Amino acid sequence: QVKFVESGGGLVQPGGSLRLSCTASGSIASIYAMGWSRQAPGKQRELVATHINGGATNYADSVRGRFTVSRDNAQNTVYLQMNSLEPEDTAVYYCSARVPQYPYEYWGQGTQVTVSS
Repeated sequence: QVKFVESGGGLVQPGGSLRLSCTASGSIASIYAMGWSRQAPGKQRELVATHINGGATNYADSVRGRFTVSRDNAQNTVYLQMNSLEPEDTAVYYCSARVPQYPYEYWGQGTQVTVSS
């Protein structure tokens, strides 16, 4: 099992920046990707960014060019640097880790990001 400690959410004005962090513990040796998803009120969860072992990254079209996902493998930590934040980015952001065996993906508890003036 994989567990997470997430931090970095909060309230920010439009155009501002936040940095989310997520540190994994437990059965981390089998993790082959880590990333972030988000869920806004009344909407489905959306995959935001993924960092795959070896360095490849993927982003949702809505955040590409504004968000950057990175990992510190020594600290088992994944980061999400969010710049030029927009009110539409308001959501609960969830850290996740993918493993090749059931349950295939673990989720953190989530951290609230609110973009508002």
